[in-house]
Amino acid sequence: MSSSVPQSIAVPAGSTDFAETAHAISSWLQLPAEEVDRGLGEVGRVQAVSAVRALNAAAATDPNAFFWQQKLLARIYDLTTQIPDGPTAEGSVALHEVTRLLEVATIAAENQHVPAGLLEQAPTQGKAYLSWLKTFAREHRVFKHPYYRDFIRHHAGEEDLRTYILQESVVDGRFDDLLAMMQVGTSGPAKLEIAANFWDEMGNGNPAEVHTTLFNKIFEVFAITQEELDRVLTANALLSGNLAVLLCRYRQFYPEAVGFLGMTEWLVPDRFKAVVSAWERLGLPDVGIVYHRLHITIDSVHAAGWFHNIVAPSVASESMRQGIARGAIWRLNSSARYLDERLAGSIQPV
Repeated sequence: MSSSVPQSIAVPAGSTDFAETAHAISSWLQLPAEEVDRGLGEVGRVQAVSAVRALNAAAATDPNAFFWQQKLLARIYDLTTQIPDGPTAEGSVALHEVTRLLEVATIAAENQHVPAGLLEQAPTQGKAYLSWLKTFAREHRVFKHPYYRDFIRHHAGEEDLRTYILQESVVDGRFDDLLAMMQVGTSGPAKLEIAANFWDEMGNGNPAEVHTTLFNKIFEVFAITQEELDRVLTANALLSGNLAVLLCRYRQFYPEAVGFLGMTEWLVPDRFKAVVSAWERLGLPDVGIVYHRLHITIDSVHAAGWFHNIVAPSVASESMRQGIARGAIWRLNSSARYLDERLAGSIQPV
């Protein structure tokens, strides 16, 4: 057993400084996996696990702990969603243990917001299930949220839209990769539906029309840098991105991914109409709003295809219908908290 841990990767024992915990574990990420595990040894691994357990316990009531919990998970997920230019700790046993602790705590927190007994009420027939799920969504407080319906459409200034784009980047900026991850292991109509969605994200083969390229045009309009993105994302924005990656990377959460991404696409057209309205009202460069204009139409089509070709045929399975509903509810609830945060922090009209 190792009796000492290199200071460069040590996680302070008993620390209640959650930023310190997150930075210490983040220091592992650009090191080879074997070097991290060897350097930590048993003593360092136990200290790290203890620190993350403390972080998770505090995150339920402490906004600062919640931020660092989601910030750390987002940094770890970058190893999954980005091609590195050097070694990483992606295969580290210690990092995997820390990641699972963060994920399990995040899942438990979201499940607390799912109404008791609701999943068991899900109809077993496709048409009835879709009606039930959409009715629940329409009655949810996030549907027609005032952040979009009123503030963005009628009052948002240029800086408000810039802030909105920064926070939205965690999902909109990598939707193609989420589709690529979630389709592994699928077959038949479901795989074809995901593939059609992905191909649209790829601009149907036209590099200039790849949706991530179009989204990045907004960054150019607002001169947004990667450094700024890393610095300004809020805890609830980070959570939205983390939930998407979490559900899409694990095969056991495929049903939840179907619900989460399907609900995301279903909500998009109405929300993006408000963004386009604000963009045009402010007279901002047309090149920056192509992405949102396109998705008003295309996501209406994809949401319909998603519901009818993936969701409806799946609901005879109890695990699928409950998982899809759970993922959709996670999206509704997390989006509501995120939009409440955005509205509270926005510049209100006089």
